[in-house]
Order: sequence, then structure tokens, then C-alpha cells
Amino acid sequence: MHNHLTLMTVIRDPIHGYIELDEVAISLVNTPRMQRLRRIKQLGLTNLVYPGANHTRFEHSLGTYHLASSLAAGIDDEHEDERVELRVSALLHDVGHGPLSHVTENLIKQETGRSHEDISAILESDFAELFERYGIDRTRVSRHIRGETGIGAALNSEIDVDRMDYLVRDAHYTGVPLSVDLVRLIHEMRFLDGKLVIESGGVRAAESLLLSRFLMHPTVYYHHVTRIAESMCVRAAERMIEDGFDSRMLAEMDDCGLFSQMEATPGYPSDIANRLRDRKLFKRAVYAGFDAVGKNILRHRGKVRRIEAELAAGLGIDPEYILIDIPKPPDIVETNADIVIESELKPLHEVSHLVAALGRAQHDNWRMGVYTPTEYRDVVAAAAREFFGVRKHKQFRLDELIA
Repeated sequence: MHNHLTLMTVIRDPIHGYIELDEVAISLVNTPRMQRLRRIKQLGLTNLVYPGANHTRFEHSLGTYHLASSLAAGIDDEHEDERVELRVSALLHDVGHGPLSHVTENLIKQETGRSHEDISAILESDFAELFERYGIDRTRVSRHIRGETGIGAALNSEIDVDRMDYLVRDAHYTGVPLSVDLVRLIHEMRFLDGKLVIESGGVRAAESLLLSRFLMHPTVYYHHVTRIAESMCVRAAERMIEDGFDSRMLAEMDDCGLFSQMEATPGYPSDIANRLRDRKLFKRAVYAGFDAVGKNILRHRGKVRRIEAELAAGLGIDPEYILIDIPKPPDIVETNADIVIESELKPLHEVSHLVAALGRAQHDNWRMGVYTPTEYRDVVAAAAREFFGVRKHKQFRLDELIA
């Protein structure tokens, strides 16, 4: 592995200030596959709620690279190739994303069996020549991105640089005021026997990262308008595939390509494309937490399309105009991050009462939704409440009053 630090480019970033790219990074960034990420919004359709949320996977990739570089500085010189691999993996970790990022992710996985982290085929087709030129091991990079290695833990584990960048970046562009000291957190992280650990001096910074994530979930990531728009978009994309659109093309498209394809597909997809474009969204017929529907609701997750069809048939409505959204139960895996306390490793939730409480409290943020156009709202609400056995509330919690 030879030294490629001769050529440097500096990029100005609103989150981290200046990001320095070395020769390897510049070559990778200038590939069509990386440039495509400029045309994929980091937060999908969230800009229908927060108009500033127009940032892309491209700038997030640069930010993740920047944080990984800071972390890589702590890897000793005899493992120079690991340093390079960590930086390269950070830069490329999102090249496998489909249009609108997470919106199309499950659909692409269902159709192709690949998640956005399975990028060995992309590394082979789009980056093989560069990897050869710089002597970088392709297989190792794709394993790092999947978090299967000690180094990969920096990108894909309980507290990783990917999450650090997107939380702070998403908060900045949505205008949600958070304060996380990433510089301190990175400074307190190191590799210990092939594991990524946080020194005890980083506990406060780790707490603030988790608190931020806890606050971002209900306000941004699971905002009901975002969930509605994304459910509509996924259903329209499914319908396109049912109507003969090649699902393998989906993973290659950018956001504009997806919308053009939806608009060009007569019937439901073009109707949804117009609604999303003009922000004429479905409304909430039912929106309920675990206290109203019970944890058992989760067993319906795999069969929402069947339930939609059943409700719709009973009401004489086209089933695609009733959308049921049963998210995965929330899980803050960060509570298991390893903290070094007096040369022993302890999980963060044992070290911090705040983190342990956040782990429990986040179940209050979960909601299932049934969405439909305004004109069907009342009849759909009655039918869905009966089907799911939605209980009436006994008491109100503050988060419901302000949601």
C-alpha cells in the first residue's frame, strides 16, 4: 500500500467545517456511482414536513468519511492499509441506496434480496479498477460496510460514525435544535482488541447522541406526514412492479427517475405521483400507540396488504387507497455500546441511568397508522378501529397533546 496523501482537496461542509479528501477519496468521489448520491435525498420525503430537509446522501457520505478519518488517525502506522480501508468504506457505505433512500429500501430487498449494505456487486462493477490501482482489498471493504469486522464496527455498530453524521446533519437541515459534541465523542473512541469502544470520558457525549436520536425519532424520522407520504410512495412503486416495471432498475434510479416513472405509469402510480408533487396527501384515519392497540399488533406486520384488501372490500373502496403502517418496534441498539470503565468493558445502559431510561421510554414513541384520502377518513377509521380493536384512551400523555 503506497502513500496517497500527496494530492489533497478541501471541501467546505456546514456540519464539520472543512473536509479533507486525499487522492484515493477524490478518485472515488468522481465516479458516476458516487455522483449519483447527489440526486438521492438523505431523508426521502421529509421535506414535505421540514422544507429544509433537502440534503443528500452525497454530503452525508463525505461527512461519514470525515469522521472515519478522525477515527482512523488512532490506528497505528503498521496498520496503514486498515486506515485506508476504513476511510474508503466510510465514503462508499451508502452507494447501494435506492431512490429516496430508506423509502425504497425494503421494496428493493424484497425484489432483489439485496440490502443497501450488500454492495460487493457494485464494488466489482464500478470501483474494481480504482481499487486495483490503489491496492485496496474489495472483499474486506464490503465486509467492513456490513459491520462484519472490528474496523467495520466504526461504520455499522451500536455507536458508529454513520449514525453520528446523519443525526447531526438531519437535525441541522430540519432545524431541530440538538447539541452533540462529535469531536469529543470521536476523541474518546478507540479500537481495543478489534472492538470499537468508548472511554469513560465519552459517556456524556454518547448520552447526548442517544438523547438526540430519541428526540429525532418522533419529530422527524417517524413524523406522521412523512410516514403517510412514504407509505403512498412505496405502494405506488409496488404497483409499478406489479404492472411490469423491472424491479432491478429501481436500485439504479435516482429520486427524479422514480418520480418520472411513477408519473408515466397510468392509474394509481401517476395519481400518487401527482398527490405527492402537490402535497395532497392521505390523512390519518387511525393513529395509535401500543397503549391503544397492544404489542400483539406486531404480528400483523407481514400481512398488511391482505388486511387493506379486506377492509377495502367491506367498504367498497379501492384497496390501494387504504394504507396500513405498522412500523417495527423501536430499538435503540446504542444502549449496548461498550464503555471502558477502569479497564473493564460495560454496556452503556449499565453505566448511564439516562440511557437505560431512554431505552424504555422509546416505546411511547411508536405508532401504527391507517391512512386514506380525506373523503374516506370516517368510514375507514370506524372499520379499522373495529378490526384492530383500538382501545379508547383513558388518560392523555403530554406527547399526545403536542403531537
